[in-house]
Amino acid sequence: MPKHLDPAWEAVRRSLREEVTEFVFHAYVSPLHPVALQRETLYLSAPGHIRTWVQERYLPLISETVRRHVAGAGVVEVVAEDWAPAASLEEAPEETRPSGGGALNPRYEFDQFVICDGNRLAHAAALAVAENPGQAYNPLFIYGRPGLGKTHLLHAIGNYARRYGSGLSVRYVTVEEFTNEFVRAARRGDTVAFKERFRGADVLLVDDIQFLGDKVRTKEEFFHTFNALYEAGRQLVITSDRPPSEMEQLEARLAERFEWGLVADLDPPDYRARLAILEKRVSLDALADVSTDTLSAIAERVTSSVRALEGALIRVVAYASLRGDPTSRRHAEQVLGRLYPAPEARESPVEQIQSTTAASFGLTREELLSPDRRPRVALARQVAMFLARELTEESLPALGREFAGRNHSTILYAHRRVSDRLAKDAETQATVKALTNRLGHNNHDRQA
Repeated sequence: MPKHLDPAWEAVRRSLREEVTEFVFHAYVSPLHPVALQRETLYLSAPGHIRTWVQERYLPLISETVRRHVAGAGVVEVVAEDWAPAASLEEAPEETRPSGGGALNPRYEFDQFVICDGNRLAHAAALAVAENPGQAYNPLFIYGRPGLGKTHLLHAIGNYARRYGSGLSVRYVTVEEFTNEFVRAARRGDTVAFKERFRGADVLLVDDIQFLGDKVRTKEEFFHTFNALYEAGRQLVITSDRPPSEMEQLEARLAERFEWGLVADLDPPDYRARLAILEKRVSLDALADVSTDTLSAIAERVTSSVRALEGALIRVVAYASLRGDPTSRRHAEQVLGRLYPAPEARESPVEQIQSTTAASFGLTREELLSPDRRPRVALARQVAMFLARELTEESLPALGREFAGRNHSTILYAHRRVSDRLAKDAETQATVKALTNRLGHNNHDRQA
């Protein structure tokens, strides 16, 4: 550690100790050591087994604390323990040089991104942009609430373009970093160099554009940066927590430009995707003795975001490690009980259709699903199958499984029979209409 950084770094450590738990401090903060301060960037070395977690989870907090206590430090980068500062900035490799924004995280690759229905479009668009910058979707605007993978896709694009782009210049920057760089350049009277750094990029990746809203001068500079890159056929990828149309403080001319290319959203992952995300994280981080049952318990309770999922996994693993026990479903439920109460048992949409239809015909749901072939039961079953096909997005095989393991051809047959009856039978028309209205009202209540 450079001696002149000792007092400032101790102040950083004291401040961080008040901000995080003792476990987090000893596991993730204590092993960090400053190795250099170059051109407003403080380089912190970290052991390999925690470096990624520090970058992904604690870098914003560390950066903010460093800016308060370390004079001249505006950016923090986490590097390997064998990293050595270059003799001069010009000799530093691109990945460790503060050239208009933060470094790309090498762990964020496309093959580490778990694809599900909620992110399929955004992932496909990001890959297309990485393979053909400036040709596929320009700009690409990705939005979604925090923790769903926007930053992961940005870094994946950057890593792919840098690796396979034959020397393409890639810049990743948060809006906060863009603003700080611009303000410093304006104070130094060196905006020409600032503009060259950003407007000379072949691929510009901008994170959290929503924070641009109230920064008038930065907004103007970004507008001209956007125009310069777009007119030169260079790729822009932008992320936000909301679509351009809902960014109230954004000027209309910028919101309009953000919609010139493709706007893709990210939705929270479903249960299967959440479980796959946890399994991939366990594999990537070589976490031993984490059972599928434990991961299932986490996936069932934590539904809001990928970031929350991974945070919950850390808590469960840390809890078991501190107790010297293997992880288990019981540990997961104990650790997550207060933060993530057990979800209420609710009928699935298909189960609700079955129950409502059965009641309409004076039957129980069990009777409707039984092999009973009496005309009234058979008709109720066929109406339920018809409504399930019409009102849900389940596949035919999935619907067959929901109806006591029947073949998908049975669902198709029932759908055709009810469709035929609707064309000529007023009573069937009234029944189906009443059930559709009731189910639509129930679904509305559930979503309210």
